[in-house]
Amino acid sequence: MIIVKTREEIELMRESALVVSKTLGMLASEVKPGVTTLYLDKLAEEFIREQGAIPGFLGLYGFPNTLCMSPNAQIVHGIPNSIPLKEGDIISIDCGALKNNFYGDHAYTFEVGEVAPEVKKLLQITKESLYVGIKEIRLGNRVGDVGYAVQNYVEKHGYGVVRELVGHGLGKKMHEDPELPNYGKRGHGKKFVEGMVVAIEPMINLGTHKINQLKDGWTILTADGKASAHFEHDVAIVDSKPELLSTFKYIYDALGIISTEEDAFRKRSLPV
Repeated sequence: MIIVKTREEIELMRESALVVSKTLGMLASEVKPGVTTLYLDKLAEEFIREQGAIPGFLGLYGFPNTLCMSPNAQIVHGIPNSIPLKEGDIISIDCGALKNNFYGDHAYTFEVGEVAPEVKKLLQITKESLYVGIKEIRLGNRVGDVGYAVQNYVEKHGYGVVRELVGHGLGKKMHEDPELPNYGKRGHGKKFVEGMVVAIEPMINLGTHKINQLKDGWTILTADGKASAHFEHDVAIVDSKPELLSTFKYIYDALGIISTEEDAFRKRSLPV
């Protein structure tokens, strides 16, 4: 069942999303060769709690940490560990926070030092596909319209779209209806309605779309061992159109990146 949100609830969800955004922004300057994902996880937990929120993933379905940290061929749900990041790695950091009884949940794939050109291109196209999908989250469209747009965009570049893992509705639970696959057919699936909030998260592989799972019961990785990228935003339907609740602005500020990619989906300026 889709649980629509009032304007007031959407504003509370924006607060939750921005806790995550600021956490990812804090981590952006810490992601470098020699740093362990366990260290980054500890920083994130402390930072989330300092903002009056609770780590959203810690203990959720039994997950043992604050962040899902998935380097290179790992797609999602990687468990932080004591292995140092190295030059040329990429690392998907997926973060959740619970504030005002609502969840925020979004992700960014970071470059560790200089990465290979083909991997850099994968990150670029995956992030572009995120916004291609967001454009379709509007009144009158259906879930399949989003999946079709993302799939069509990335498959033109020869990339694989993960089938088994999907975006989702968001609210007082981390995972609500509807499921939001990154593949699909136009005009199929549940209809978008005013007040709906979703987490859209393309998970795109350099090679095959097929996946494996590690024996830890959590970590999902590409079947061919090639790199995977993952970007995620929280989006509400307000006045029939998609409005971003989360932002990559704090990441970009830390990394010195100038971007206008979010402007079309934001009505108000962000807090500093």
